Amino acid sequence: MAAPAWKKIDYDRQTDNARPDSGAVAGGDGELLDAYSRAVVQSAQKISPAVVFIEATKLIAQGREARGSGSGFVFTPDGFILTNSHVVHGASRLTVAMSDGRRFEAALVGDDPASDTAVIRISAGKLAAAPLGDSEKIRVGQLAIAIGNPFGFQYSVTAGVVSALGRSLRSESGRLIDNVIQTDAALNPGNSGGPLVNSRGEVIGVNTAVILPAQGLCFAVGINTAKFVAARLIKDGKIRRAYLGVGGQNVAIPRLIVRAQQLGSESGVLVISVEKQSPAERAGLVQGDVVVALDGAAVRSVDDLHKLLTEARIGSSCALTLLRGSQKISLPVVAGEALS
Repeated sequence: MAAPAWKKIDYDRQTDNARPDSGAVAGGDGELLDAYSRAVVQSAQKISPAVVFIEATKLIAQGREARGSGSGFVFTPDGFILTNSHVVHGASRLTVAMSDGRRFEAALVGDDPASDTAVIRISAGKLAAAPLGDSEKIRVGQLAIAIGNPFGFQYSVTAGVVSALGRSLRSESGRLIDNVIQTDAALNPGNSGGPLVNSRGEVIGVNTAVILPAQGLCFAVGINTAKFVAARLIKDGKIRRAYLGVGGQNVAIPRLIVRAQQLGSESGVLVISVEKQSPAERAGLVQGDVVVALDGAAVRSVDDLHKLLTEARIGSSCALTLLRGSQKISLPVVAGEALS
């Protein structure tokens, strides 16, 4: 009787030691590599028509001009484009080049240095728009594909994995951007503002920074944060937001504490830093606290906290519920206004 396929092995006749069939292993590796390649190719083909090259012209001293470039992507068919604030901030003229060769003058809708997010718009319709994913569903180790225009080489594709979640990154405005995605997909100057994409071709982040001269330390703003900011910029042209003055990251809360303290969620925001002379410091927050609610509304993530710190809370007293160790406490805090 023939041996089952899963028992098929070769034998070293000199030692009688079993060793796996090398051809089967090589074939399996080949299939995995083919699947990986197909995922990258299909995602790149799906997203590339929406990726744009942005040229920004800025006026400097004595009427001279300085030019820079970056990337972006169309996210609505009527011409709204997401990119980084540092790509377009202060530009006197913006030009967008599409993947099909068309060029358009673009107008700045609004930019938010605090999240390094900006929206610009071109006068065009029926454009290929990038499908937006959900950055809350990202997992460490999953495939991450970056598309952009490094050093002016248009529509370059690199691939890697999501290396870590919940990072904090200081923006050019000096404020911390929370809940940033870390990836080892290679980014270079010019990739800024381009999409970070999953294996289904959905945008999960907006590429924003690379740490030089380190290798494989690249970062993207989560698409959920970018979507929230973009909606406000389209509506109002700017964002007035309340702020507490803490740097934080998402953290799981042990179920035992959730039950003991009757919390509404199994996650919160771990305070990793407190700014000097900030509302948080004045209220008594310290590093290691875990914020779980604001005025009774559950705070499950950094995005939740950002969404709750609206313009209406500026100057008003809020009840901040947090865990300090295993104890639940409430602190009154008067939210300030975040400066752009």
